[in-house]
Amino acid sequence: MSASTILQPGQIEAPAGDIPFLRLPARESFFKERAARFRQLAIDHKLGDFLEFMAALAEAQHAALSHFPQVSLPDPEQLALSREHGMPVLAAGSWTRDPAWRDALQGIAAAVVGNAPQVARKAIAHLRGMNADSLEKLADAVLDGRCRDTDLAASPFIAAALQAYWTHMATTLGPSAFGRTDISNLCPVCASAPVTSVVRIGGAEQGLRYLHCSLCGSEWHMVRAKCSNCESTKGIAYYGIEGDKGAVKAEACEECGSYLKILYMDKDPQLDPGADDLATLALDILMDEAGVQRSGPNLFLLSA
Repeated sequence: MSASTILQPGQIEAPAGDIPFLRLPARESFFKERAARFRQLAIDHKLGDFLEFMAALAEAQHAALSHFPQVSLPDPEQLALSREHGMPVLAAGSWTRDPAWRDALQGIAAAVVGNAPQVARKAIAHLRGMNADSLEKLADAVLDGRCRDTDLAASPFIAAALQAYWTHMATTLGPSAFGRTDISNLCPVCASAPVTSVVRIGGAEQGLRYLHCSLCGSEWHMVRAKCSNCESTKGIAYYGIEGDKGAVKAEACEECGSYLKILYMDKDPQLDPGADDLATLALDILMDEAGVQRSGPNLFLLSA
């Protein structure tokens, strides 16, 4: 594992003009492109079968999002109040979920069960037999990261449905519905933690770092010269796998003892935060062995 130190504040200059703060996922292509990236990464990968299954799951999410029914959304007064007080209007911990997410769950499960491994098929059968109250409690546990209360085999399907549901709400409301919030390291749309950060390319976003939400897929800008977890500008270093092209690194902070992966699109324009995070589990293992804890979850990797 190789390491390099971060640039100091002032060495990374913001581009002229206004910095685009919020990027919502592209509804028509978000999960479809993620599925394609999973399939690309699966080729000759040690985790190829797993990544192929995740591609099928992302395709099922795309289908669910494409046909998502109308759901309850915040009214204009709620939106205005949230913007005024710097609060995420679709906060995962407090938003009352529409039952439509459970229908999406069943559709996603049905789409992948045919090619699912035996453990996943058993989990799907279990999910199909659960009542609404049990499914809602399981969803609460996934969103809260309460692994002890989570059926680990079933949680990826719960996570997939919740992601489709929150992406549906965010893209239906549109970017004008959301404002900056008081907690810069949580998603301004749904108050979830980021799964990775991405240094983007092209136009006004060239060289800018965005945190990518683990739930709704939205991205929000955070300057690169600080920790994405505690916002410290001291003791930050990048770690990568020896011999790779450096497109994915772990940004570690000595102040809070955490890390989050950072993806560099100038090194690989096809990077996807969700797919490339799962394809680089070797880096997570190395960071864990070094005693550095991950600051943001991947909802498909909940573990005890």
